[in-house]
Amino acid sequence: MKTKKIFIYFKLLRVNQWIKNLVIFTAIIFSGNLFDWTLFFNTVIGFFIFCLLSSTSYVLNDIIDYPYDKKHPIKKNRPLAAGLITIPEATFITFILTLTSLIIALFFSLPFFFLSLFFLLLHFFYSLYLKRQPVIDIFSISFSFTIRALAGEVISGFHIPIWLLLTIFFLSLFMASVKRHAELVAQGKGTRISLYRYNEHFLDFLTYTSSTLAIISYSSYTYFERLPQVKNIFTNFFLSLYPNFEVRKWLMVTIPLVVYGVARYAQLLYEKYEGEQPEKIITTDKPLLVTVLLWGLIIITLIYIL
Repeated sequence: MKTKKIFIYFKLLRVNQWIKNLVIFTAIIFSGNLFDWTLFFNTVIGFFIFCLLSSTSYVLNDIIDYPYDKKHPIKKNRPLAAGLITIPEATFITFILTLTSLIIALFFSLPFFFLSLFFLLLHFFYSLYLKRQPVIDIFSISFSFTIRALAGEVISGFHIPIWLLLTIFFLSLFMASVKRHAELVAQGKGTRISLYRYNEHFLDFLTYTSSTLAIISYSSYTYFERLPQVKNIFTNFFLSLYPNFEVRKWLMVTIPLVVYGVARYAQLLYEKYEGEQPEKIITTDKPLLVTVLLWGLIIITLIYIL
């Protein structure tokens, strides 16, 4: 019985969506400091703090959206909408999570605390007001991903190149647009207030624009930014074979993978209308999962091995 209750709480906290907070590792990965164990450990702590902050916003959102979730074909199965958790229980959990995450963030560092607080306030206003405003709602989601990336920058002290930051922003905007399109097509306008101001053509426009800008931003990053020089046992060997190896635009070989990943994600939307659960798509669709893993492998190889 206790195991079942714990599973219900995990479902309420949406632990499966904690994958979104991996964006916080952007700074140490692309600066060549992933294997600096002090920075890695600090980033892991920051990751879990943002997991708590995310869960806080999810529970708060479920409390506010309770009447709408009960009418939603998928969200009606969430613990609160299904009656497995009471509103007073959810309110208490929100209070405890807020207090805990912010206290830990404050002991971590003051700049990190302010970013954490801003992240929480953004989601608070999103749940209360912003998600009811078309366009503003999906831009708010994109800003939340940008804040996650900046939190990693604050933790590590290493700057994230602007083109990479723009890639994160536009890619999250693309995924948010896809999600709204999936909701509109699959469930209609009755499950979310902002959907009354959306239509398929406009969401198609947002999807095309944001995906194009994400690809352009990532391509610009791979061309204009030089790879960080991480010294290892292979460095001298590759420099002897290719004297100008480190100045070549090797990151550009990953552009086709990014283009395919975006195209595959869009394909799943237009063929199966599965864009409403992005974390499920990324972790269950084999072609997309292989693409992400291959992209990650090439990035790690180029930065840390060659």
